[in-house]
Amino acid sequence: MSHQESQKLDNVNPLETRVEDVIERGDNDFLDDNHDQDEHSESSQSHQAVDESDSSEDEVAPRNTIGDVPLEWYKDEKHIGYDIAGRKITKKERRDKLDSFLASADDSKNWRKIYDEYNDEEVELTKEEIKHIRRLLKGKAPHAEFDPYAPYVDWFKWDDAKHPLSNAPEPKRRFIPSKWESKKVVEYVRAIRKGLIKFDQPKEEPRFYRLWGDDSSSADRTKHLAYIPPPKPKLPGHEESYNPSLEYIPTQEEINSYQLMYEEDRPKFIPKKFTSFRSIPAYENAIKDSFERCLDLYLCPRVRKKRINIDPESLKPKLPSRKDLRPYPSTCYLEYRGHEGAVLSISVEPSGQWIASGSKDGTVRIWEVETGRCLRVWEIGEAVQLVAWNPLPELPVLAASVGADVLILNTGFGNEEEQKRVKELLHIGTPTSDDSDDMSSFLSWIQDEKYDCIRLRHYRLSKRLTQRFPFKLHGLPVSSVFHPTRSIFFVATKKNVRVYDLLRQKLIKKLETQLREVSSIAVHPAGDNLIVGSKEGKLCWFDMDLSSKPYKTLKCHPKDITKVAFHRSYPLFASCSDDCTAYIFHGMVYADLNQNPLIVPLEILRGHTSYDGRGVMDCKFHPRQPWLFTAGADSSIKLYCH
Repeated sequence: MSHQESQKLDNVNPLETRVEDVIERGDNDFLDDNHDQDEHSESSQSHQAVDESDSSEDEVAPRNTIGDVPLEWYKDEKHIGYDIAGRKITKKERRDKLDSFLASADDSKNWRKIYDEYNDEEVELTKEEIKHIRRLLKGKAPHAEFDPYAPYVDWFKWDDAKHPLSNAPEPKRRFIPSKWESKKVVEYVRAIRKGLIKFDQPKEEPRFYRLWGDDSSSADRTKHLAYIPPPKPKLPGHEESYNPSLEYIPTQEEINSYQLMYEEDRPKFIPKKFTSFRSIPAYENAIKDSFERCLDLYLCPRVRKKRINIDPESLKPKLPSRKDLRPYPSTCYLEYRGHEGAVLSISVEPSGQWIASGSKDGTVRIWEVETGRCLRVWEIGEAVQLVAWNPLPELPVLAASVGADVLILNTGFGNEEEQKRVKELLHIGTPTSDDSDDMSSFLSWIQDEKYDCIRLRHYRLSKRLTQRFPFKLHGLPVSSVFHPTRSIFFVATKKNVRVYDLLRQKLIKKLETQLREVSSIAVHPAGDNLIVGSKEGKLCWFDMDLSSKPYKTLKCHPKDITKVAFHRSYPLFASCSDDCTAYIFHGMVYADLNQNPLIVPLEILRGHTSYDGRGVMDCKFHPRQPWLFTAGADSSIKLYCH
């Protein structure tokens, strides 16, 4: 049977199956006349039926191509689907029942036609299709040549077989009762007699039950943990009595006041007094109360669901109070003014007595921290990008980065013995003039471009030696910093931070910042933690012993972070940004490796003004006090104290 025939058979059941009615009622007008002809042609057509192909080449594609989409979706539309070309199949106009009856009365073949709702057309069944339907209704196979009682063929037995599948004789255990099973039965019988095995008794429903009783106390209901008894209505009291006491009957003023209340606050029943039962009228709200009672039973939750009630405040991390984390910088104490351009970098002397600053106006200045006086000025003539004091207090020299050169300046501080050592180190001869404000001699190194790699120069001023360690970087370097105690060097590119061992000259670790662009880095005094600032306002804390990915990522600044810094002795770190603010954080690192670092935001320092789109350019902590120095694009330096 082809696909089109099966398609028509599928449409018989949900549609107008008049053929089935004809067969069921035994319409012999047609079937009896053609019965002999069908039996005669059945044998001749059986051979043709066998030769029919079931391949998809003989199948006829349906007219409607909507597939398994329900036809109810097109109930309100003017079309019923789409054909193979994508055009809409418009619905035919429906005739009324009288016209359809007259048309069917005039058509002798109308009983063969069925309505195909899927394709919206009438289909006339052929004799072969009626014959198939007739066989299917009788429970037979649609093809007459199919034999449901074909002889069984034993494929493992044949007449010429010399050896059977198994020559083993039948075992004796197949014919003798099992002793093990009999022992088991005896054990079960003894256990039942002793009461060790108990059977479930049939439940006997009580003949009477309490109408106003509580179902929650019943033993059979309490077995289920999720059972909730239905809500019981309130028992009638004195107010519902037909002859209540006078104190339950409201006055006319109280009845008038009920009309001014909201409907949900208004009492549903107003007591009235009657002399006898015969004088009690029908309850006017009987149907309404019954309906509300049904709603209560219907809307009552029938299953107890376990819901976790979580207080939102409990999800917040329990941070210590800011009062317990003092001291930390909070107010502006002093301001250093003298530069004419943006202050790009500052550096605090190891003893904390002086501070150096480099500006865009081409000058390097040294200030006294406590008084704010400017002690020395060097006119470089070019923007000073970075300044740094020597970490050894006995050698008061200052390094300044100007373009491609690094200048080593003699500050002139210290006693005569220290100045003598500085002059011997820098090979400074006797100055020609006595003016101490003149620019001192300096050393300059120019970037080596001979090799296609970055040259990191580790200066040993004590031995006057320069070591070169070539490292290949995958990206432009943004910032670099040394480990505070070990010979480890950190180099930050725009995406990653690479950690190198200078003694072994190899890469130790690569930190993935997951940031858009890194702007600055700072290392914790213990050397095991690192903070990274980015140009998208995010601050990342890395635990070197934990992972190569950030332990915490803080979104604190709305603009670019220009600098980050750690305090040497206090558990403080800071970040400054172009939004003219500096954030102070409490960052405690514990000696116990099982305890994570504690990070608490403390204060937001304001005071700088924006100039040319830039804010705070640099920030440094005082080496001994919980003070913070900030350098801004407004050519000022501020000191914040606790």
